[in-house]
Amino acid sequence: MKEKKTNHSIGRDAFAQSFKKLAPRTQIKNPVMFVVYIGAIFVTVLYFLGFAGMREEAPWYVLTIAVILWATVLFANVAEAVAEGRGRAQADSLKKARRDVVARKLKTADVNSEYTEVLSKDLKPGDIVLVKANEQIPMDGEVIEGVASVDESAITGESAPVIRESGGDRSAVTGGTTVVSDWLVVKVTARAGESFLDKMIAMVEGAARKKTPNEIALQILLVTLTIIFLIVCATLLPFSSFVSSLEGAGHAISLTNVVALLVCLAPTTIGALLSAIGIAGMSRLNQANVLAMSGRAIEAAGDVDVLLLDKTGTITLGNRQASEFLPVKGVTEVELADAAQLSSIADETAEGRSIVVLAKERFNIRGRDLSAANAEFIEFSAKTRMSGINLGGDEIRKGAAEAVKAYVESKGGAYPQDCADLVRQVAEKGGTPLVVAKNSQVMGVIYLKDIVKNGVKEKFDDLRKMGIKTIMITGDNPTTAAAIAAEAGVDDFMAEATPEAKLELIRKYQAEGHLVAMTGDGTNDAPALAQADVAVAMNSGTQAAKEAGNMVDLDSSPTKLIDVVRIGKQLLMTRGSLTTFSIANDIAKYFAIIPVLFAGIFPQLEAMNFMGLTSATTAILSAIIYNAAIIVALIPLALKGVKYREKPAKTILAHNMLVYGLGGVVAPFIAIKLLDMLLTACGIL
Repeated sequence: MKEKKTNHSIGRDAFAQSFKKLAPRTQIKNPVMFVVYIGAIFVTVLYFLGFAGMREEAPWYVLTIAVILWATVLFANVAEAVAEGRGRAQADSLKKARRDVVARKLKTADVNSEYTEVLSKDLKPGDIVLVKANEQIPMDGEVIEGVASVDESAITGESAPVIRESGGDRSAVTGGTTVVSDWLVVKVTARAGESFLDKMIAMVEGAARKKTPNEIALQILLVTLTIIFLIVCATLLPFSSFVSSLEGAGHAISLTNVVALLVCLAPTTIGALLSAIGIAGMSRLNQANVLAMSGRAIEAAGDVDVLLLDKTGTITLGNRQASEFLPVKGVTEVELADAAQLSSIADETAEGRSIVVLAKERFNIRGRDLSAANAEFIEFSAKTRMSGINLGGDEIRKGAAEAVKAYVESKGGAYPQDCADLVRQVAEKGGTPLVVAKNSQVMGVIYLKDIVKNGVKEKFDDLRKMGIKTIMITGDNPTTAAAIAAEAGVDDFMAEATPEAKLELIRKYQAEGHLVAMTGDGTNDAPALAQADVAVAMNSGTQAAKEAGNMVDLDSSPTKLIDVVRIGKQLLMTRGSLTTFSIANDIAKYFAIIPVLFAGIFPQLEAMNFMGLTSATTAILSAIIYNAAIIVALIPLALKGVKYREKPAKTILAHNMLVYGLGGVVAPFIAIKLLDMLLTACGIL
């Protein structure tokens, strides 16, 4: 019910906006429809001149043509206004999140330092503020101290709070969001009016939308066609007057019919819908919770033919799961599982919990109460690359093979060859091996499996059919990367990827003429994001990544890149399809109208009136009514977009030529004939 009410409100607002857009300075922005606008004014003037005796057609006929021309202009305005109205409704909800709040401006970065209270609009980049639980973050910034849950539903629409903390790739916070728990010390990175929320509102409203190169190129083509038809129609009046002056010739074509003919032949259908198609494309992206910084980015997404995808979180689930215990000679699987579980009891990571669960499920080894055993838990560190437990004189460790090998050898033990073989086998399968050792003895390997997401392989197959190459980016070693790449079905992969390597790879493909898309969330991703043609930055990422990208994913979902490409291609498909339909319409209307319109001067043309239209009057009225009505009929398609098909470009082109090309030729003939029959039945001859 709420959605219906919203749609009704958008429709009512669009109707009002369509009249406001009748201002000349607004109409001139669309040259094709500006010709229709001038034509409507001209025919209206002709109608009133008829009262002064300057009559060339029946008053009712001139008035009808004028009304239909004005309706055509209004319908074009409605198409654009509805598209803008959707964005305006979303912008209104965003504006509710943007309000001035009182901020605690700290003198130093210390949470306990003195502070002064200032309004958020007075904050400047570099200022440091303290935000406590249940308070709104006053301005965009980077967390420099503290960890807290933040409610970002005002921007993302997701009710679940997210964690924001200093350091790492989840340090960026957005003004207008709310701290749910704990506190944060934030360094402001934007000034009032230039925040992420301000930019988002501007883009959603369409105020910051500029015409893309493809739109400009298409508009030049449409203007050129319109000028050609304008010249042709301008010569018809003197030509028909000359011919009609000859003995036995009919009446010259009237000014009203010349204007009506021009409007029918000009590419008004795509001219009326072109702006709405572009705005609707951005709206669909916004509905997917992706903010595009420019329309050009969406179009580039439609032309992308190389996708760089992170392995973790995009191709795989990201949470590696323990799937098998592989003991070395002399050690049983139960002994290995027991030691592995002990070393993981205090490990709260997904991998650690999965080890505990696997030992429980396989051998019914339950978690033990170690509070009275003077157990000392060893947390994982990047330096040691191990974790574990000291219990009852025993030291149990699990970690990377090289780290455990160094640890065992430091204790005087030996690293067996069969353990090295097991590590290699796990890596070749695409898994992650964790070696377990007890004191100076290696006990075996835990096989952590990186689970490939369901349906990912099928998605990559679809992308391949469309001519898009997929490349997996991972920090894994080449052996592991190759195994996962084969399982996922990507076309290529880059192992042990560094920021420099990503940047070089993008430049390589661009130098070969490809358009490259990628995602990223960290500061180290910023150079590659800035280089990519389509760069989707995660909203949860750093400020540097968001500034380098030309799109921001508010959901911070690495898989969103595939949706972005789909939306971009759908935008291009919609524009191409409706352009094809519009030009095909013009060709059909030409053959439908011209013979009957000039049959009075050249009787021979009556033979070409194969549709059997009653008269020039009914033919012109039928054509111009259809010309206006088809705009209204195609507004839903322009806003929704043509159905996305994961097929090669040649197949899509052939399909669109058949449906929208042939359909664009046939539809006018049928509609004009039916309208002609209806008008004739009403007594109009």
